[in-house]
Amino acid sequence: MGYLRRYLASTVGALVALLLVTAANLAAPQMVRLAIDQGLAKTDLGQVKLAVFGLLGIALLRGLFNFLQGYLAERASQGVAFDLREVLFARIQRLSFSYYDQAQTGQLLTRLTNDVEQVRTFVGTGVVQLMASLMMFLGSAVLLFAINPLLALVSLAAVAPIFYCLKVFVGKMGPLFGKVQAAIGRLNTILQEDLRGLRVVRTFHGEQREIARYDAVNNQLRDHNLGVIDAVSLNFPLVVFFANLGTLSVVGVGGMLVLKQKLTIGELIAFNSYLGFLLMPIMTIGFLAAMLSRAATSAERVFELVDTPIEVTDRPGAVPLGPLEGRVELRDVHFRYAGSEREILRGVSFVAEPGQLVAILGTTGSGKSTIINLVPRFYEATAGAVLVDGHDVRDVTLSSLRSQIGIVLQDALLFSGTVRDNIAYGRPDASMEEVRRAAEIAQAAEFIEALPQKYDTIIGERGVGLSGGQRQRIAIARAILTNPRVLILDDSTSAVDAQTEAAIQAALDRLMRESNRTAIVIAQRVSTVRDADLIVVLDEGKVAAQGRYDELVATSELFNQILGSQLQPAKEEAAA
Repeated sequence: MGYLRRYLASTVGALVALLLVTAANLAAPQMVRLAIDQGLAKTDLGQVKLAVFGLLGIALLRGLFNFLQGYLAERASQGVAFDLREVLFARIQRLSFSYYDQAQTGQLLTRLTNDVEQVRTFVGTGVVQLMASLMMFLGSAVLLFAINPLLALVSLAAVAPIFYCLKVFVGKMGPLFGKVQAAIGRLNTILQEDLRGLRVVRTFHGEQREIARYDAVNNQLRDHNLGVIDAVSLNFPLVVFFANLGTLSVVGVGGMLVLKQKLTIGELIAFNSYLGFLLMPIMTIGFLAAMLSRAATSAERVFELVDTPIEVTDRPGAVPLGPLEGRVELRDVHFRYAGSEREILRGVSFVAEPGQLVAILGTTGSGKSTIINLVPRFYEATAGAVLVDGHDVRDVTLSSLRSQIGIVLQDALLFSGTVRDNIAYGRPDASMEEVRRAAEIAQAAEFIEALPQKYDTIIGERGVGLSGGQRQRIAIARAILTNPRVLILDDSTSAVDAQTEAAIQAALDRLMRESNRTAIVIAQRVSTVRDADLIVVLDEGKVAAQGRYDELVATSELFNQILGSQLQPAKEEAAA
């Protein structure tokens, strides 16, 4: 509700309009009473005309103010939804990778869409209706006692059980709506996984298994929604029964009072109208209670995400990192992922000097990818320190650190848009000449020039339409264009042929040597390892050996095993 403060004018305007609508509604029965008691009963046509024109004026005012309160309330609610989506998306951009290691994408999508919409609906419609119902309830109760206190007490006693029914109903709704929203999230997760993995599903004939998996969660969602319907069906017939009981008491007791001439017919009709006005907000509040429960559940899910702490952020007193020379050091680094008891890295230490090419090799699960995630501080080391040019990465601002590090991951993700937009993603203001130069270094210029619109070709979501090697070359060009002092390559040439890889490596090597850049590479080819200035061999989270190629061939049994079992030979070796 605090988000409404930014839309105070619309909110106040909606409430004022709502107050006037309520006043108009409460005035209408008085016109009817006037027409009956002062007009028809006394055959006074003037009073009848006055009542008719009064009802006409009330109807016009009610229509005008209904429009205003609906329009202004919707403006405020759309503003709240806009702000929530902005806050959530900004939080998603900043949350630590450790959060996404455990979170389901489908649940996040549900929170940004379905949950925000539930909150918006209540803020726009529910709050206004709730305020209208409370005003109508209080106004009707006051007028009931003003017309006849005895009859008011009798009618209220008859409808009192409605409040108990609503209390039971609200108690059931909260947990049910929580289950509904969670099931929607699981359904979205399965849908997203299947859309991304459609080729894998069909390759392994998994269509029926996926249909069964989707069907199971879909059944859960249906059952939870039916549980909501059951709660409504069980409670609201009782509410209607007690509402009718109130009307019955008014007709019975009120009729006796009319016969005893303690109440006029006009007053009885007005009283019955006000009782309807009293019952209507009670019924409305019951439905709003369901809406409130759903919105409250959604709000909890939304703000659980908003309030999630950001683990990796600028420390107090963090300073901007000046231009790097490119020295990278890991000093007795330990690391474990959130929720895991196993340490991935256990005391890893090595130094990459400026201009060096450092190749990282290791057995499966030895922590190779973890190391390259720690250098740009995607994760926080649990012990030890990662230093660049002697600065602990935790003591410098994230933007100044990451802006000087270029990263090419094994899974080269491209965005929907043009080839140029993807290459210039890290530097949107780069000139076309700079974009072409980066593409040439990455050996991507030739195939880009062959595309229908060259650099203006739309490549589609996740680079659909390009081969794996083409996507990787664009990703390498994207990293090169940022002019990084430290370049990190996570097996970034694994999807290209040996000849293209050799050309890319030669261009990258020339680029690094000429500008004294540092490169850290998770290597999968012998040629990469042979060219390295330093090779770090990992085994079960520890540095098993480090040195140059010739040294390790002579001294490290593990290195030789990896050479023989994991690394791909260069083209000439394969031919031999």
